[in-house]
Amino acid sequence: MTPPEAPVQGQVGRGTVTPPAVSVSTLRKRADFLRAAQGRRQGMPGFLLQARQRGPEEAGPQVIRAGFTCSKKLGNAVVRNRAKRRLREIARTTLPLHGRPGWDYVLVGRPEATATRDFAAMAADLVRALEKIHGHTR
Repeated sequence: MTPPEAPVQGQVGRGTVTPPAVSVSTLRKRADFLRAAQGRRQGMPGFLLQARQRGPEEAGPQVIRAGFTCSKKLGNAVVRNRAKRRLREIARTTLPLHGRPGWDYVLVGRPEATATRDFAAMAADLVRALEKIHGHTR
């Protein structure tokens, strides 16, 4: 016996805003993280944002790439994983709206701040950091 289909009502997922169709992929290679570390930086209370514009020869000019890192300074594995989950979620909701295609962004967790700071404040911090990095122009 198959279960009945649930009717689709209301919102799908957790977010209230559907992000635009800009693709956000994840940085995986160490070389990409090192290149982003040499680019622009903006410190915020909950994290450090590193950003760099990719060259035309690099993959996906219409793709935003994001990476996340949390060192052992943040705490044990549970704290680091919680911090990375929070960074991934604010990047998932904010970068398609405020990031620029053709850029790499790395969010670096801060000790005693990333895992405990108010989520809405961290999302607002990311918007402000992106504005500062891109010079208030779009």
